[in-house]
Amino acid sequence: MREGVRRRVQRSVQRQKVVQKRRVQRVVRRGGKEEKEICACSLFGAMNMEGERFGGEGVVKAIANMRVRGNGLGGGFAIYGIYPKYKEYYAFHIMYERGNEEAKKETESFLNAHFDVVFAEEIPHAECVDVNVDNPPLIWRYFVAPNKQGEEKMLSDDDYVVQKVMHINTRIRDAYVFSSGKNMGVFKGVGYPEDIAEYFLLKELYRGYIWTAHGRFPTNTQGWWGGAHPFNILDWTVVHNGEISSYGTNRRYLEMYGYVCTLHTDSEVFAYAVDLLMRKQRLPIDIVAKIFAPPVWELIDKMEGRERELLRTLRMVYAPLLMNGPFAIIVAHHGEMIGLTDRIRLRPLTAGIRGEMLYLSSEEAAIRLAAKKLDKVWTPNGGEPVVARLKAGVVA
Repeated sequence: MREGVRRRVQRSVQRQKVVQKRRVQRVVRRGGKEEKEICACSLFGAMNMEGERFGGEGVVKAIANMRVRGNGLGGGFAIYGIYPKYKEYYAFHIMYERGNEEAKKETESFLNAHFDVVFAEEIPHAECVDVNVDNPPLIWRYFVAPNKQGEEKMLSDDDYVVQKVMHINTRIRDAYVFSSGKNMGVFKGVGYPEDIAEYFLLKELYRGYIWTAHGRFPTNTQGWWGGAHPFNILDWTVVHNGEISSYGTNRRYLEMYGYVCTLHTDSEVFAYAVDLLMRKQRLPIDIVAKIFAPPVWELIDKMEGRERELLRTLRMVYAPLLMNGPFAIIVAHHGEMIGLTDRIRLRPLTAGIRGEMLYLSSEEAAIRLAAKKLDKVWTPNGGEPVVARLKAGVVA
């Protein structure tokens, strides 16, 4: 199964190499140079802590201001609160490789067999000739309710959905579920974030109370549509700046719990890890932060009492989920947005508050484009989460 997934990703990567070659050729013809920064991605998040929905103009402007941190090989957004008409249904965003009509037929047959599909349509988008996006896949959305049979009735709806998403992503050739939560959606692809926003008509069509955004320089993989951020499972999304050298260990641990990493990028493990720890095991974010970015053993041994025992236990029990390497992440799910960096802040993260709005960003300048006046701006300590909750404000 894993070999089949690898071949699918390799085919898609080869296609995107051609896309990137064309992109570079266009830049050269214009007499410019390809823009890239090999040690940085751009992150941005905005949350209205009262739950009021807002448009994406400020978010797109902010992430576009950090264009130098990417090179056009990946951009994307996660938006919460965008499907109030279908808020009780899981919204599947699925991409199909162009030219494989069987992928869509097989996927829709699978969905109809395991879900009640209440509505389906191609996700609205601009024409490629009007925006700076090349060779996009066919992207549809499906609003579904679980139709569990037999022993599957013992599963929770969320676990059932995770199981079926993993099946599609590993068993159906050229089909990828990249968004699967309720009343939220991920929109991503190959291009700069502002290009992706223009392609999916985000500013024109959507309003949400949480927006997260990412501009990508692929760390260890070629840029392709499935490998762009955010990464998602259910309503959990993660955008990530950094490089996780522990990816192999993290991936194998998550596979024991039914999560299959099909996108072959280190960032994917974060989305599945937060779903496992925070949804399934119901651990609070302060504990999850200690799992992802714990103190070194030397410091733990110098501690006393319950704190030392807690950290020793976490490092032993959850050693395979230690995220080894530099990282800054923004995690979101319904009702909450979280920012976290590694212990020594090898990747930047800045937080700002204006009224009921919390902003998280790789750069303060981007926040000040979205909100010219701030009540508070600060640099979070390494390994300590910034947490905003609906109706509760910033709680950590």
